[in-house]
Amino acid sequence: MDTSVKKCDYTFDTRDSVTCVEFSPFESSSPLIAYGGNLRVSVGTCRFQEEDKLLSGCEYKHIRDFHHGTRVTYIAWSPVSSLDILPRCLRFCTAGADSKIRVFSSDLKDQDTVQVIKGHKDYVNALTFEPIKGEIIASVSDDYSCRLWDLDGRQRMMFPLKSAGMSVCWNQNDPNKLMVAEKNGTLRFYDLISEQPFMSLETGRPRLMCADWSLCDPTRVGAIVGGEWMVWDITRSSQPQDSELAHGEGGGEFRWCRSSENLFATTGRPNNEIKVYHLGHHQVPVSESLPILGGLSWHAFLPVCAIGGDKRVHLYPAEP
Repeated sequence: MDTSVKKCDYTFDTRDSVTCVEFSPFESSSPLIAYGGNLRVSVGTCRFQEEDKLLSGCEYKHIRDFHHGTRVTYIAWSPVSSLDILPRCLRFCTAGADSKIRVFSSDLKDQDTVQVIKGHKDYVNALTFEPIKGEIIASVSDDYSCRLWDLDGRQRMMFPLKSAGMSVCWNQNDPNKLMVAEKNGTLRFYDLISEQPFMSLETGRPRLMCADWSLCDPTRVGAIVGGEWMVWDITRSSQPQDSELAHGEGGGEFRWCRSSENLFATTGRPNNEIKVYHLGHHQVPVSESLPILGGLSWHAFLPVCAIGGDKRVHLYPAEP
């Protein structure tokens, strides 16, 4: 294995330690980045030299803070968010340490609203907007359930799980398909029309901490289980296509790059590690440890991942 690593190229400072961070994955709002702390969500834009030759590296501009009232544990962007189309719109949802979901909307003038969604009985580990219209939110929780919500907080569906729900992902090409990853090592795929599972994958062991469905190649699913990453080709086998130990004391997150089908990133212990892998050759083009690590997200169109840290966000470019 090539052990050469690439250190962080860009950072920007924040008012608080960052607990989670999320680039918008949608074309109409791809410069947007949101990050959470103990009591607020902050939103800004990140633009890179690859997008604007007049920039030297990366330029971050803060837009607005949103009061949250509790620690922010997860952020997901809505596809209706837009900076270029009038009226401008920001919409995102959050999971909080109080087990509640909040939906924030703003016209970036004087109309800011928040809808609090109550229903989960325990910690919400992940959530996501339906990627086409953004009218439904899916969430998974330690209460052994995956739930689908309307934006006004009404529960539309509930799938009982056999263990804590750790990740939930929509198929970007088919919004009737949803993947739910459970801590016991099961990844189950649901058809939302029939409201029934149609396929499952098994890791063969517990302690699944995070899973992701590739945007570039929807046949690929990846997860971090214990300290090992696993990748499946769901058209070929229910067994992992590839795997490798990444973090000796346990993993935290797994995220596919949104612009390169072979890149993905993991976080874990010891030492709050962030690693970027290239599936083609198992090299680690990025590997670094941080004093504090909170969240992991990839830019919509560039091979740049963001990591929350101690009063700053770190941005790591990787070769596709």
